[in-house]
Amino acid sequence: MNASTDSFIARLAAIVGRSGLITDRASLDPYETEWRGRYHGKARLAVRPASTDEVAEVVRLCAAENIAIVPQGGNTGLCEGATPDDSGEQVVLSLARMNRVRALDPLDFTMTVEAGCVLQTIQEKARDAGCFFPLSLGAQGTCQIGGNISTNAGGVGVLRYGSTRALVLGLEVVLPDGTIWDGLRSLGKDNTGYDLRQFFIGAEGTLGIITAAVLKLFPHPTDVQTALVALADLETALPLLKRARATSSDQVTAFEVMPRMGIDYAATYLPGVTDPMDRPHAWYALIDLSTSRPGGAMRETMESLLVDAIEAGEAADAVIAHSIEQRRALWRIREELPEALRKSGAVLHHDVSVPTSDVAAFIRRTQKAVEAKHPGARCLPFGHLGDGNIHFCICEPEGDDGESFYRAEHVLTPLVFDIAVDMRGSFSAEHGVGRLKLDELDRYKRPVDLDLMRRVKAALDPKGLMNPGKVVRASNR
Repeated sequence: MNASTDSFIARLAAIVGRSGLITDRASLDPYETEWRGRYHGKARLAVRPASTDEVAEVVRLCAAENIAIVPQGGNTGLCEGATPDDSGEQVVLSLARMNRVRALDPLDFTMTVEAGCVLQTIQEKARDAGCFFPLSLGAQGTCQIGGNISTNAGGVGVLRYGSTRALVLGLEVVLPDGTIWDGLRSLGKDNTGYDLRQFFIGAEGTLGIITAAVLKLFPHPTDVQTALVALADLETALPLLKRARATSSDQVTAFEVMPRMGIDYAATYLPGVTDPMDRPHAWYALIDLSTSRPGGAMRETMESLLVDAIEAGEAADAVIAHSIEQRRALWRIREELPEALRKSGAVLHHDVSVPTSDVAAFIRRTQKAVEAKHPGARCLPFGHLGDGNIHFCICEPEGDDGESFYRAEHVLTPLVFDIAVDMRGSFSAEHGVGRLKLDELDRYKRPVDLDLMRRVKAALDPKGLMNPGKVVRASNR
């Protein structure tokens, strides 16, 4: 460690205290490693500020020294957007210590939180106040709201409540030069020029560091009904969704689809999971109906919906949860399916979207193309049919050694993405771009889109020090 490095560390310590710095290699490992273990970078150090002012001072110091910063929340992302490169020069800035709920107004239905607040904590605080924060995803016990906002996280409630972007009323952001932008406003309407918060939502920390946010809350649901429905066929899922929305007065909170293979994998690799139905079916839909109105009769609505769906030939069978425990058991199949896949062997994951009306056609077309290109590969598409977002997973053929299957990724992944984009869709529906999908961004985005993104990056981060190498490449001009 040279003198200039010693001086830099001393100046950082003066800002955040020695307890706010991590410099030894063993302790740095969790900050340098993508949580699935697929990528491992090397950081100069990790800094853990405890306030917005400390974040601003750290950013100003790094800007003066031309040292790049990698903002990091819960490090649960899926596109390698929160890990440093392997240069050993970048600083990881963790928001974990900034985890306070600054304000909660149940009459205004707003909550102001710091970026390091864990999503599940926010959900619980809202519930304690008789409110509801609808963002829900598998990593909610460890992911942080700053990361959720920076990646515009989706989750299972997008159909009813929208993605994270729709749930953020205001932001506090430290800009790349260390300036603090205080946009913590709770207004439902503010038509006074550019909506500056939108620059930072989904930007993955490349334009600034989100330090706090004003979140939109909702009345807490008092009547939630969950059903696992055996579909007559994949093509009947969309008519069933239409029926559910009409029958419930558009109170469908979630509508997820999965094939039989998903049930089998969950029962095989997740302890305690069993098949909820007496006999197997090719496709399933997991439906949530909810209302905050006491005596909302959601149970009767769900039962009527399913009787009509079976009579119309849209559903073949159904199971309705009779308790919170049964509801959790049904949702566990869906929410922990990625974990079951991780345990099953080599899997290629794809997060794509197409117009909702094209989901069935996309799945059929892509399955056929994958099977023709790599015989024996097993397709497991599942996810958020209600908003057109499908997680198209491809599992290794039985008896494959895994490594040879991963070598086919350069053929199979473009195949999936090409079909999604050809069907007016996106190669990344909710996971973002990060480092992992930079080539795809260059391939599928129009030149004018890339040019505009680079102009915004250059305007806000002219030195290119804020999470470099993520989301958009620097302009070659």
